[in-house]
Amino acid sequence: MIGISESQLTEWLSPILWPFFRVLAVFTAAPIFSARSFPVRTRIGLALFIAIAAQASLNDQPHVDINSPKAFGAVLQQVGIGLAIGFAVRLVFSIFELAGQVIGFQMGLGFAAFFDPSTSAQSSAMGRFYVNMATLMFLAVNAHVVVLMAVIKSFDAFPVDQNFLAALEKVKLYSLGADLFASALWIALPVIGMLMFANLALGIVSRVAPQMNIYSVGFPVTLSVGLIGVAATLPMLDQPFMRLMERILEIF
Repeated sequence: MIGISESQLTEWLSPILWPFFRVLAVFTAAPIFSARSFPVRTRIGLALFIAIAAQASLNDQPHVDINSPKAFGAVLQQVGIGLAIGFAVRLVFSIFELAGQVIGFQMGLGFAAFFDPSTSAQSSAMGRFYVNMATLMFLAVNAHVVVLMAVIKSFDAFPVDQNFLAALEKVKLYSLGADLFASALWIALPVIGMLMFANLALGIVSRVAPQMNIYSVGFPVTLSVGLIGVAATLPMLDQPFMRLMERILEIF
């Protein structure tokens, strides 16, 4: 009769368990994977499948026994690094959302906000539009596959151990905060420039013809100019999106 001892079982589970925790943490924080429409059981099953499939490329990882005192530190490290990867990818979508909100405020659509059930928060119309564009580009360029590859490659930069704080010090996620605002303003800058000239022209018209009701004329003009600017700059959004994804994935 073939028997399996506890030591053999832990020897088989240990190499699979650590990638499973890291991938599952990424699915918890990364966009699209963490959507409410993505069932939790499917996330767990997909994370387990990826962890098993990645065993061929994780041969040189340190062995941490799940019964040892180091297991808790290893679990904390895997979950922390996975959440950091998912949070970094989510920052890319936040950049496009912020750019859309800035454009919407300049167009006069700051009042056009609604409750977004996917994020359980208020979202503006233009911000949500840019997030949808970023989601389509994320799927069109197979960035979801690249993120999964980055998770597996992250084991080379952050091997399995209990040095979670050392991994966070190496990642330096706080440096991405400046990129959030700078990149969002660069994406929104062409449309903001067009709207600035439109507002300048409306100001000249209001001085030349004071009898004209500039408020009734200004909103359709700024809305039309903003929509034209968004349509003109929309085909060029793939370049900042790819650069931001490369910037995020290079960290891990």
